[in-house]
Amino acid sequence: MASGLSALLDDIATIAKVAAASLDDIGAATGKAGAKAAGVVIDDTAVTPRYVAGFSPDRELPIIARIARGSLINKLLIILPAALLLSYFLPSVVTPLLMLGGCYLCFEGGEKVLEALSPHGKSLASDLVELSSTEHEEAMVKGAVRTDFILSTEIMVIALQEVSGLGIAMQAGTLFVVACVITLAVYGVVALIVKMDDIGLHLARRQAALLQRLGRLLVVGMPKLLTALSTIGIAAMLWVGGQIILHGVDLHPAAFVGLHAGAAAWLADAGLSGLFGLLLGALLAWLHHRWTARTAPSA
Repeated sequence: MASGLSALLDDIATIAKVAAASLDDIGAATGKAGAKAAGVVIDDTAVTPRYVAGFSPDRELPIIARIARGSLINKLLIILPAALLLSYFLPSVVTPLLMLGGCYLCFEGGEKVLEALSPHGKSLASDLVELSSTEHEEAMVKGAVRTDFILSTEIMVIALQEVSGLGIAMQAGTLFVVACVITLAVYGVVALIVKMDDIGLHLARRQAALLQRLGRLLVVGMPKLLTALSTIGIAAMLWVGGQIILHGVDLHPAAFVGLHAGAAAWLADAGLSGLFGLLLGALLAWLHHRWTARTAPSA
């Protein structure tokens, strides 16, 4: 009996050691994959606030929570299993699907730019008005989750490529951790950004003069920051969308201007990818509007 119990305890200890080693491996793989996807994560963070800005303050955090929940569902229930299955059975279709998503990002960004440039168009930040209708909130949440789906797919595929040499269980564990950590990070930062003016009001009521000045600075500056983020978010969609498509056909814009590494190469790649995304997005938006106008029922 004693020997049997000893053997059982030895087996449990061995399993615990293997589990701990697996967790360490997943942690290391998560760090590697997350670092590789950091650029898209930053874009995701820049894109999201424009879907929240303009709502009454009491709806901001609930809307962010709804978008975050949708993002996590996208990553864990749709993208993670689909990415694993496609990478195993049909790896050749992963890049075309990403490029299709890139076209959608370009279309959405290009449509906003065309609206801003039209004679009676809205500015890139024209959604920053007080809106509280349930229908509008539903539309904005759905739009944010839809855009997040494309960006999340890019993040998860990049992460999967970084751990492609590992076993299926390790890949799944790594993608699960990446999905949870990145979603928490992105929407935690977004929540902090949109509530920074409330933090500023709190600081402005403190007795310390330095805190009061900082609070007033936040109160005055945050609306301008949110307006800027609205425009930055659209630029990020064009940049990421253009980059997905160009890299999908193995074209690297920086190489065309003789740059292969460093900050200058990154800036050239981002700028040229964004320009390509803008041109493609504007074309797709124009074609979409023409098609809509032709198929719309006559009055």
